[in-house]
Amino acid sequence: MASIEPPTLASETIAHIGSFEVRNTLIMAWLAMLVVFALVFFARRTKFKEIPGRFQAFLELIVEGLFGFFDSIIGDKKQTRTFFPLIATIFLFLMLANWMGILPGVGSITIPEEIHGEMLNLPIFRSMNADVNMTLAIALISVIATQLFGIAALGILPYANKFFVAPWRDPIGAFVGILELIAEMAKIISFSFRLFGNIFAGEVLLVVISFLMPYLAPIPFLGLELFVGFIQALVFSMLTAVFLKMAVTAHGGHEEHGQDGEHAAEPRSLESDVAEMAHA
Repeated sequence: MASIEPPTLASETIAHIGSFEVRNTLIMAWLAMLVVFALVFFARRTKFKEIPGRFQAFLELIVEGLFGFFDSIIGDKKQTRTFFPLIATIFLFLMLANWMGILPGVGSITIPEEIHGEMLNLPIFRSMNADVNMTLAIALISVIATQLFGIAALGILPYANKFFVAPWRDPIGAFVGILELIAEMAKIISFSFRLFGNIFAGEVLLVVISFLMPYLAPIPFLGLELFVGFIQALVFSMLTAVFLKMAVTAHGGHEEHGQDGEHAAEPRSLESDVAEMAHA
């Protein structure tokens, strides 16, 4: 009787380029990048005509929809234009990678490999985000970019004052600064394991369902994985947008813009948004 071979937590090495290990999740990352580059190539060939064709209209619909969505979060068109290339690229890349993880052949096309004296069938293709190394890399890009945008907008010293406050001048501010510094580091862990956990769990679920009830039973779960892949990419990019907005907002910035209550409430609303999303 056949037995279930659940996916392993670690990705598998398929080949070597010199001393560099080519892993199955890395192959899927390269394929996802190839799709993105192909879309960019064909978009450039449209020459952005005033009367768009179907493909150009489809791309414009996606870009305008994403821009409007992220602008509703950031609340400043100038800042949205600055952040949009990063957050839109993260969203599209993660969504494509998540959706490509359920294509036929992913996880099922294998090669025999002897590991520790035992012959195992290693999948050539595996969902990119089922490897925590991949999600960690994207999380580092997001968090480091947040710091760079914050420094560029406020300056090195004003931005550092968010985290480092002289305790003899403001003991409470110094303590809050330490907490914010810890929170910045925690973002990396939160980003990495939220995305990895959801995609890996979906991978295991599909394997189990396909083993117990093959053919028709996995179809609803494939639809569920499409939805989860979209939502996880959206949450990752949306949180990046919120953190970017917070990074370029100086402490007490509402006092600089005016004394009316509407401006004073803006930074608090951003923090409450982040708290609600983290709770969810």
